[in-house]
Amino acid sequence: MSTAAPVTPVKGEAGKATPPISTTRLKQIATDACTSALEGAEYYEHAKTGAWNTAIINAILKSLISESTPPTATQPAFKFAVNSTIIQHLVPTSNLGKSSGGVKKEEEGATAEQAGRRGMNSATGAYWNEATDGMWSFKFEGGRGLDVV
Repeated sequence: MSTAAPVTPVKGEAGKATPPISTTRLKQIATDACTSALEGAEYYEHAKTGAWNTAIINAILKSLISESTPPTATQPAFKFAVNSTIIQHLVPTSNLGKSSGGVKKEEEGATAEQAGRRGMNSATGAYWNEATDGMWSFKFEGGRGLDVV
């Protein structure tokens, strides 16, 4: 499941800028990038978040530049900034079948459930044209104990 905020074009001298790529296509590009980067991921692994963010950002930038550059152009008509933040859900590590890495508490003869650690890794890539800016937000809920914003 994913959610997205509308593209907010920046007002220029001639009025509002027209987004170079439709919101529908932006959702598809972002969903495809997240799905591909997180393929095989079963849960949040902090050591892998840098690689996941890099893959997501590069895939989105590649698609945006490719789809917004006219065939006869020598350089892209727009610059884009892509930010990817991977957020870990707070879930008991026992639900993941993984060790908590901490000490379990004994409470009246029973073992208390320990929650997994929260984690976050954020990265940004940029490529934009100052004359024609806009902003769009997207949330990918991959169902793996993590979200990508």
